[in-house]
Amino acid sequence: MKRKKSDAEAASELIEIQSWDEMPAFKDEAEEAEWWATHSLGEELWDAFPATDDGLPPPGTPMGASVSLNADLAERLRVLARKKGVSYVALARTFVAERLYEEEKREGIIGGSQAS
Repeated sequence: MKRKKSDAEAASELIEIQSWDEMPAFKDEAEEAEWWATHSLGEELWDAFPATDDGLPPPGTPMGASVSLNADLAERLRVLARKKGVSYVALARTFVAERLYEEEKREGIIGGSQAS
């Protein structure tokens, strides 16, 4: 029986890219996901990301986040995005930003209505 590799073992086998020029143009997200499953950023590329004193990038710096959706929810998001003429990723970002704003108002984190 074949033993499953640990995350550390799998990560050590990734091909490190040292320049953004090494990253190909992808025809779709599936192709990009497949490529990133076998590649990672080299140390120089990680070091090139701007960071603040607390180790976080400045506000507004794009950061990746991966969210898994069940097939039905993902398809509903894609259908709605097509209707609106935007990518489903852009629509998901908008939904998250709007909902986060509403929750921050509800919790009194930002101006607006206070939680009761």
